[in-house]
Amino acid sequence: MTELRTLKVALLGCGNVGAQVARILIEDADTLAARTGAKLELSGIAVRNVHTKRDVDLPQELLTTDADTLVKDADLVIELMGGIEPARTLILSALRNGACVVTGNKALLAQDGPILHEEADKAGVQLSYEAAVAGAIPILRPIRDSLAGDRITRVLGIVNGTTNFILDQMDTTGAQFADALAEAQRLGYAEADPTADVEGHDAAAKAAILASLSFHTRFALENVHCEGISSVTAADIAAAKDAGFVIKLLAIAEKLPAAGTDTGTEADGGDGVSVRVHPTLLPREHPLAAVHGAFNAVFIEAENAGELMFYGQGAGGTPTASAVLGDLVSAARSLVLGGPGRTETTTGHVPALPIDAAVTSYYIGLDVADQPGVLARIAQLFAEHGVSIEIMRQTIHRDAESNVESAELRIVTHRASEAALAATVEAVKGLDVINSVTSVLRVEGV
Repeated sequence: MTELRTLKVALLGCGNVGAQVARILIEDADTLAARTGAKLELSGIAVRNVHTKRDVDLPQELLTTDADTLVKDADLVIELMGGIEPARTLILSALRNGACVVTGNKALLAQDGPILHEEADKAGVQLSYEAAVAGAIPILRPIRDSLAGDRITRVLGIVNGTTNFILDQMDTTGAQFADALAEAQRLGYAEADPTADVEGHDAAAKAAILASLSFHTRFALENVHCEGISSVTAADIAAAKDAGFVIKLLAIAEKLPAAGTDTGTEADGGDGVSVRVHPTLLPREHPLAAVHGAFNAVFIEAENAGELMFYGQGAGGTPTASAVLGDLVSAARSLVLGGPGRTETTTGHVPALPIDAAVTSYYIGLDVADQPGVLARIAQLFAEHGVSIEIMRQTIHRDAESNVESAELRIVTHRASEAALAATVEAVKGLDVINSVTSVLRVEGV
């Protein structure tokens, strides 16, 4: 029997995910060897402090603070440090030394993905990052490989478990945003500083990665329009619920006609891609509306495959480690079999469209004077801006102190350009019969 080749694996970072990856590499060494055709030897784990107490009991001799040397001697490098530096420098060093790299670093990929891919291409090695988006859910490989013969037209994703937990708590219990956030922090879903999650930055980095793979064009974080959930109120949630909707923070990437732009090419027909993250109303019958707690899901629309949904745990040490090991086995197989590493296919040059070009629907809440002709004036103004009203509901209420009646209008529009919808809202604010615009949220799936 031929003796198996040994591949040295360097692990950078030993946090929640890194510790589980190390455990699996050690405990399942025989199984992984059978699946890859090579022994995967964990040669070392780069950490800041070798004496830090960890949840997983690992051999002390594997821990080192010398990440540079560890990377130079490795065949496979797993980067789970996070952040931009020193992760960027270490990954570039690994690629240039001919090592395949597996990373879960969505922030780095969103910022410097093109540079990392270029170096991987030059070295003929594999750069993989399934764990960077939606944790354990296998979504990037299906987009890259399984749907390679199709044309993806749209991707909708719940890709941040923290914000989904918060919005789900607000929807199911009626909690205020601050209380739901506090509960998420108590359970460990949210960091002490939750800014990256609740302001949408984490989801935006993942949206850039999803868009890049789906549309074969490299998109960066700067191409993503980003809005968080900190301004979503319990009143918004209740109004949405009453109208048959649920609010989710969605990462959206979709191809749209880019008429009037001069950035398209003959090859792409002048189309563009809108990449955005924002709170969104979904009908309760939409598949994504049923994603509860800290779970993630990605909904894909393709020309031939139709509608597909991928659902599962979007975070956590063991689930995310599963995605890392999947990439590692794939990369190890490529080294055993020889030939160039599997790279991204960026054959397109589709421009990123500004938010004004996005096509969506709006949910608009208005507090208006209860008098004849108000509905007609509002409807006329919408028509003047080329925006069609799909649903309009009116509720009359009386102020307990002033005893003055007013009406609450809830309007859902048909799909129109973001520019037209935004202009309509601004015009509505100027009407003398409008007391206030109580909420403006985008709607998908209607």
